[in-house]
Amino acid sequence: MNTPIRLYMSMSLDGYIAGPDDRAGQELGRNGGRLFNWLDDRESDGPSGQVYREALATGALISGRRTFELARRWQGDHHDGVPIFVLTHHVDDGDVPPGHARFVTDVADCARQARTAAGGRAVMVHGAGAAQALLRAGQLDEMEIHLVPVLLGGGRRLFDHLGSDHIELDLVRRLDDRDVTHLRYRVRQPEEAA
Repeated sequence: MNTPIRLYMSMSLDGYIAGPDDRAGQELGRNGGRLFNWLDDRESDGPSGQVYREALATGALISGRRTFELARRWQGDHHDGVPIFVLTHHVDDGDVPPGHARFVTDVADCARQARTAAGGRAVMVHGAGAAQALLRAGQLDEMEIHLVPVLLGGGRRLFDHLGSDHIELDLVRRLDDRDVTHLRYRVRQPEEAA
C-alpha cells in the first residue's frame, strides 16, 4: 500500500469521539477534552510523540464537513499547507472553503484526489462521518485509534452508522503510553474477510 488512507481518532473505551452536546463553542462536547490528554506528550520521544509526528507527516487530509466546520475550517491550513478534501453531501453556491481546502461530494473521487495529492505519503482522515463513508466505500485502509481509558457514557460515537456489513481488521501496531493506547488496524478488503 503506497498511499494509505488512515483514520486518526481519539476514542473512549465505550466508543465516543466527543462528549454530549458537541457544537460550536463546545467542539468536543462535555468532558470530550479528556480524550486528548495524551497530546500533552506529543513533543516527547515516547509513543505519543511518535504517533503525533507520523500524523503531521501525512501528505493530505480528508475531513467530514461537520468536523471541518466545528474546527472553524482550520482557517484553510490543517498542517504544513497540505491539501484538505472536505467530504460533503452538498456545496452551497458561493461557499468557497479557505486556503488549501476544497469540497468533494463523491467518496471514491475524494479518496482518489487525496491519494494523488499526498505524493506517496499517507492521507489523514478526521471525522466520524468521513471515516464511515470511506469504510462503506472500501476506501479506508487503516485506522489509528488513540484509545483512552475512560467511559464518557454519551456523545458522538465513531462507528454508529456503518450499516450491516461485516468489516474485519488486523491489529498491526500497539503502542502503550501514559493515559492512552495507540492501536493501528489494517482494514481487510471484503475478499480477505471471507
